[in-house]
Amino acid sequence: MQIGNVKIETNVALAPMAGVTDLPYRLLAKEMGCGYLVTEMVSAKAILYNNKNTDDLMVMDNKEHPIAIQLFGSDPEIMANMARKIAIEKKPDIIDVNMGCPVPKVVNNGEGSSLMKNPKLVEQIVTAMVKACPIPVTYKIRTGFDDTCINAPEIAHIIEECGGAAVAVHGRTRAQYYSGKANWDIIRKVKERVSIPVWGNGDVTSGIEAKRMLDETGCDGVMIGRAARGNPWIFREIKEYLETGKIVERPSYEEICDMIVRHASMLCEYKGEFTGVREMRKHFAWYTAGIKHAAALRNEANHVTSLDGMKSLVEKMREELSKI
Repeated sequence: MQIGNVKIETNVALAPMAGVTDLPYRLLAKEMGCGYLVTEMVSAKAILYNNKNTDDLMVMDNKEHPIAIQLFGSDPEIMANMARKIAIEKKPDIIDVNMGCPVPKVVNNGEGSSLMKNPKLVEQIVTAMVKACPIPVTYKIRTGFDDTCINAPEIAHIIEECGGAAVAVHGRTRAQYYSGKANWDIIRKVKERVSIPVWGNGDVTSGIEAKRMLDETGCDGVMIGRAARGNPWIFREIKEYLETGKIVERPSYEEICDMIVRHASMLCEYKGEFTGVREMRKHFAWYTAGIKHAAALRNEANHVTSLDGMKSLVEKMREELSKI
């Protein structure tokens, strides 16, 4: 897939997720075959006002390319100026814009998926950003705001007309949040409406589902969000299935245990032990979802306060799983 001047070798992407797609997790996804990475979303206003926390969100590793830094906001001038600033200073391959976030504090501020209700403002934002930014600018949208406003094809057309380089479509409205079934038909209609690359996002949990989305919608690539939580192996599975038609076996309990230790160690190295261990608790829950007798282990994980404690818990888990 080609987005502007950026070549993406494998058309499987990691969707941006706040509190999930930080540097350590992105590196794991990349190792597993993910072709394109996107950071957690960063407020354009926060960058403008030099909020210290935003710098941490934009740290990248050389091994991550191609990667996009994702911005959110609603002021065309601020969005344009911050896109240019970040493109020059941080040197991502792409600037992505979140027009799909459903969280109330974002939507109530006229940002995220609220923009789906305002095509004129979308036009102003895209026009300003594309003019100011020296690298490709892409946009992530939803099917619409709610059932009365299913307008993704129209919004995608505006994005293309104003110079946007690609669009990712989450097949749900803002009103749905993450519930119900993703509407792949709207993704297909977006692809039919525009000639720029289209990422399809929503309900892809396997290589078979990824292939089905590509076939049914005609989209250029699949973007994986919640199915990647606690499951970096999904990128290996999808890549292999799309390239060879082979179904890769799910990771063994040993692989899962090893990955938890590695992920925890990377988080502690990157964020410090205090923060890293606490953030690892939710990842531990995702890694162990669906594993028999893991509920008690998840409860224990919520009380772990050190990396050694997390490693000890994983060894206990390894021993218990060996008996299954």
